[in-house]
Amino acid sequence: MKTALVITHVPFEDLGSFAEPLAHHEYRIRYREAGVDNLVTRDGFQAELLIVLGGPISATDETNYPFLRDELDLLRERLQKARPTLGICLGAQLMARALGARVYPLPWKELGWGPIRLTAEGRSSCLQHLAQGVTPVLHWHGDTFDLPEGAVRLASTELCENQAFAFGDCALGLQFHPEVTGKGLERWFIGHALEIIVTKGVSVAQLRADTARWADILESQAHKCLEQWLSRFTISSSE
Repeated sequence: MKTALVITHVPFEDLGSFAEPLAHHEYRIRYREAGVDNLVTRDGFQAELLIVLGGPISATDETNYPFLRDELDLLRERLQKARPTLGICLGAQLMARALGARVYPLPWKELGWGPIRLTAEGRSSCLQHLAQGVTPVLHWHGDTFDLPEGAVRLASTELCENQAFAFGDCALGLQFHPEVTGKGLERWFIGHALEIIVTKGVSVAQLRADTARWADILESQAHKCLEQWLSRFTISSSE
């Protein structure tokens, strides 16, 4: 089987609904926990797919979280060699940094359910399944990034111009969270309790109500999105 190496930063921000399409495409999922597991191994480069997930830390804070240097080195190597790589939220910010772009705070946090606005390139990409009018997605971030040189912008919101980008044919960075599930988000509401409390206009009650309304359709559309993206890397088991 092919390997999907998945780097996590907090246990409850996992693959969520993305685990199913990965299994359908015959990927064996192997998790690595940032800050605990050794990320300086050849496994990270040799894996057929690398996925770097989200987390509550800044992508620029190597002083407090020195393992970020290892993640950046791994991402630079994979992106330079066009190895299939997917970054979500913090993962997308690290991808942008690895490509030489600036990561910096937004004027205020973008936290909650809302649509993304696709560019022309986005409408012809796998993100077509997440288009405005089809499903909202979950936003949960306080930082953003400049579009890396050579990357193609795929999606934006009013607050955050760079919500998604492609770099070449093998790399996709998503600032938003398409992978979440209704059940899984209950863990987010606990784990991110302080962040929710201190963010103006955001409450657990409203997040839970919006999740009940939108999570199932997002899960269905996110499957289609990832299936389409993974299809370009499909390798028959006989090869």
